[in-house]
Amino acid sequence: MDREALIARLLDHYQHPRNRGPLGDADVIVTGGDPGCGDTVIAYLKIAPSGDLIAALSFDGQGCTVSQAAASLLSERMVGAPFAAVDTLSPEEMIDILGREIVGARPRCATLALRTLKIALAMYRKERHER
Repeated sequence: MDREALIARLLDHYQHPRNRGPLGDADVIVTGGDPGCGDTVIAYLKIAPSGDLIAALSFDGQGCTVSQAAASLLSERMVGAPFAAVDTLSPEEMIDILGREIVGARPRCATLALRTLKIALAMYRKERHER
């Protein structure tokens, strides 16, 4: 994608977020934040009955265009995905998905949603093993 298309996609996800809002039957709810800039992302995660897929994922929060658009884009990509898709997605790959030249100066904002989702998944796994 060229620079203009990346910016347009980012703005579209910010202005028209996908999967935004609380998920009433979430298995895990985690709030992540970046104290340096004040951005927050709350991840709502619903696990499929099989126990290894993301059945639903939504987010809420506030912050800059980059952090909120990244949460929207990530939620869109991860609904229906296996846990391995979250496990293997690196912060560097997330920055590349968003457009390195667009968000490269704001890596913490670009990866806040991913970090929060990884924590939510880890919490689900920990809860499941402690039962």
